Amino acid sequence: MNTAVLHGLPNSGAETIAEQFVRARLAGQSIPQFPGTVPRTLADAYRCQDFAIQRFPDDIVGWKVARVPAPFFQQFPEERLVGPVFRRNLRVARVGQVVDFPIFQGGFAAVEAEIVLRVNEDAPANRTNWTLDEAAELVRSFHLGVETASSPLATLNDLGPGAVIADFGNNWGVVVGSQVGEWRSFEELVVLSFIEDSFVGRGTAFIRQGALGGLVFALNKCAQRGRPLRAGDVISTGAITGIHEILVGQQSRHVFEGCGEVECRGVRATEYVSDVTR
Repeated sequence: MNTAVLHGLPNSGAETIAEQFVRARLAGQSIPQFPGTVPRTLADAYRCQDFAIQRFPDDIVGWKVARVPAPFFQQFPEERLVGPVFRRNLRVARVGQVVDFPIFQGGFAAVEAEIVLRVNEDAPANRTNWTLDEAAELVRSFHLGVETASSPLATLNDLGPGAVIADFGNNWGVVVGSQVGEWRSFEELVVLSFIEDSFVGRGTAFIRQGALGGLVFALNKCAQRGRPLRAGDVISTGAITGIHEILVGQQSRHVFEGCGEVECRGVRATEYVSDVTR
């Protein structure tokens, strides 16, 4: 059997996809079209992501988690997907501070209000059967946050989960806001999102099925891929108010009722420079 085409997409094709996305991200540039055949299976999509991670000159410090849209369930039979968060793209928001984050001019960009969980200790390398209660014990801290989603390809989300997974899960950073100390006393959290002071979305975060459910998926999926979660990792657990497209220069505000706010502003992406050498 030819292992180069075992999953349907040839390794050469997966490597080309990874190389072109990584090159564009490092240069801070957009691309006009998907660089090859869009992966049709989870295996192919994550293989593209793995090739891209190998090529990217920075350390992974966490993962974004997102829902697989219902129309794609049959083709991609998992409820969620993951993508890496790199060290230089992890930003901390102080109270009252507006955090700048990079956007690929001509590509895709959005902000998503999310609960961000920080992991307390290394997860066992081969464990893939976590429960909600067991995952809760692995939470070091619970934060208000924002995923800053951006891709060099403007149409990435339109192409479905195969394309999204292949390009780092459409992630280009996480903003970690205020810590919520008594998070175990919450069952749900109402969140409002604004862009340029215009209301764009409202949603309710259900702590167990939403935030902890996202953590459980990340624990299981990352272990299956040979990338178990590590102490200190941040997990951005999924959009609460929706996916809100944003332009360079626009500012967003995300209000977590009774807990605080996170504010961030899109700026034009430039060349990505990391302290890590591979």
